[in-house]
Amino acid sequence: MLNRHRWVINLVVAVSLLALTGFSLFPLFNFVLDGGAVVATEANRLSAAQTSQLQSQINGYTQVLQKEPENQVALKGLLDARLQLGDIKGSLAPLEKIAALNPQTPNYTVLVAQTKQYLGDREGATASYRTVLALQPQNINALQGLVSLLIDAKRPEAAMGVVQTALKTVATDADATPIKLLMAQIYLTQQRNADALGIYDAAIEANKQDFRPVLAKALVFKQMGNLTQAQSLMSTAVDLAPAEYKDQIKQLVQATQPPKVTSAPSKVAPAQSNPTAAPQVAK
Repeated sequence: MLNRHRWVINLVVAVSLLALTGFSLFPLFNFVLDGGAVVATEANRLSAAQTSQLQSQINGYTQVLQKEPENQVALKGLLDARLQLGDIKGSLAPLEKIAALNPQTPNYTVLVAQTKQYLGDREGATASYRTVLALQPQNINALQGLVSLLIDAKRPEAAMGVVQTALKTVATDADATPIKLLMAQIYLTQQRNADALGIYDAAIEANKQDFRPVLAKALVFKQMGNLTQAQSLMSTAVDLAPAEYKDQIKQLVQATQPPKVTSAPSKVAPAQSNPTAAPQVAK
């Protein structure tokens, strides 16, 4: 049987990773789903007995909530069971209730926003992101989600405005770094590679022990086709990154191997050829 509370663990891991990197624009909700136990495709692997058991759990939790609508144990159990069945739409109601009952944990509201975004409710997702940002202007998860919506809506200037507003609230360079990296990501969507690389270089210069801008710069070089330099930067990022992120970066390094240069098969040179000529390299 799948771990009943694995979705909570996945949420914490996702939030921690996104807060550290401040780079990717992929939805937090999708990241949580891809984390393992709650991935929607997992429902296809459930046996008939497991599916029946989960449905029985849903019925039980529903009965509890009819009498105790704020019972968080039942709400989280219902949410988890529906996610395990791949019922993303059905997970929204208990998730919204959990978020409302835990205003001190804004990433529940972020997850609500990501769920709405996943389901195509852009207005609802935008409202949820802005609710979080009204209380925590530097919440990187809400910033990433709102920026991704604005970019998808072809509103890059609005996305930049959201990030600039957040930057005005930061007190230290460390707090500003993930937000600046998000601005660089917006530049990349506008083909402003030089501006993005400028942000990464400045961040690297400010803190040579921070793996985030190094990794971000490596990914830009990879996209540009400069695999040799990308691999070198990724190797540096591996050395700098906390242990929990090394494996993920190593996977990127493996996927960024530059093509090997091999010598062409040797041929017998004609008598008039220069015997000291360098061998030709295959292209």
